[in-house]
Amino acid sequence: MSRLNRVANKGAELVRRWLRVLRDDLLTVRADPLPPSLWLRWVPHGFVCLAAFGILLGDLNQLQGYGELGQGHAVLVAAGQCGAAVLALRRPVAALWLSLTATLAGAVLLSRMLMAGQIDGFPWPWTPWGIAAHLFVLLLLALRVPTRVSVEALALTGLFTYVLQGLWGAWNYSGTGQMAVTLFAVAVVLGTALRGRREARAELGRQTTLTAEERARRTLLEERSRIARELHDVVAHHMSVISIQAQVAPHLVQDPPDELKENLAGIRQNAVEALTELRRVLDVLRSEHPAPGERADAPQPTLDRLGSLVENTRAAGLTVTTAISGQRRPLPPGVELSAYRIVQEALSNVLRHAPGASAHVALAYDPRGLRVEVVDTGPAREAPPSSGAGHGLLGMRERAVMLGGRLTAGPWSGGGYKVDAYLPASAPPASPPASQDGTA
Repeated sequence: MSRLNRVANKGAELVRRWLRVLRDDLLTVRADPLPPSLWLRWVPHGFVCLAAFGILLGDLNQLQGYGELGQGHAVLVAAGQCGAAVLALRRPVAALWLSLTATLAGAVLLSRMLMAGQIDGFPWPWTPWGIAAHLFVLLLLALRVPTRVSVEALALTGLFTYVLQGLWGAWNYSGTGQMAVTLFAVAVVLGTALRGRREARAELGRQTTLTAEERARRTLLEERSRIARELHDVVAHHMSVISIQAQVAPHLVQDPPDELKENLAGIRQNAVEALTELRRVLDVLRSEHPAPGERADAPQPTLDRLGSLVENTRAAGLTVTTAISGQRRPLPPGVELSAYRIVQEALSNVLRHAPGASAHVALAYDPRGLRVEVVDTGPAREAPPSSGAGHGLLGMRERAVMLGGRLTAGPWSGGGYKVDAYLPASAPPASPPASQDGTA
């Protein structure tokens, strides 16, 4: 007995849960407006309103003429059915109930005429115009609600039709229940398919946007990692120099005091330890696949190698000219490295995206820093598809910003593309850390 009670309780709980789902899905007047079409904007809304007006006129003519209903009753039924089609644009579930209520009212009024023999062979319980209105309602509902709700609405419509035609019935009528339910099922399937297609396209658009953003973020992180590797090499060089200088310094002074020897020995020891840790970091950061023509353990390039870069680019088929203005002088290693990489990336972009163009590289030294400018004359023919990620400008801009400079890139008046960067010779002062109360 207890087992039967448990089964009965579980069954009752399932029924209550199912009834709650039906109540939440179908006993609601929540607004779910039909969004404007992507290409046609508000044309579908206008078409539905125009069709509803046609349903009103056609239904009035059929109900008053063939159905011989009074004007008041005919207007009530026709207005309810055409109003349901318009209401479905904003509140599809409420429109479903309005359409079923109007159809029920029309079926009751017409059944009296059929039973009294005043009309014969009238389409019942669904009139042709009532079927058209309900088709609009179910289609618009299936376009915006979950598939479960659409199936529930179709099942409710089928049950409603069965009760009217199969259980209640009338005399001397032309049955339309089977045909109506079949058409309603087609409308629900079509609306559900269109809704699924629209959601799939929206999800694909979201995934495409996320993929593009993730690719840009990954490319930026990779470029920052590359910059970090290169700057670690520069720092390692300086730490080696400090260590050597600290070792040699005592020999440059006659009879150096013991305190000086101890301090220099401490400096050298700290430099050696820092260099050891730095080399461990370099082993992790160093790329497994170095750039073409560069060994992983090679020193980082400077502007002294600009001539070799230009010659290699010319050998690849690009006409390149160079110009240097101002007083040429050694710059900090980070500035030299970043300037070299910016010119390298800009010339690579010309090779990839502007076949047949010529490029001009200009370096302008001034007391505060270096200006780097790379311009091209534009492609002479269509560029082949590039397999790159298309984010080389991110790396160039990162290098300039890291040094406190700036970089702009875009078309210029000469008809091609221009990369213009300014790299200050001295790094900007570091911003003081913010205090816990948010003040600097």
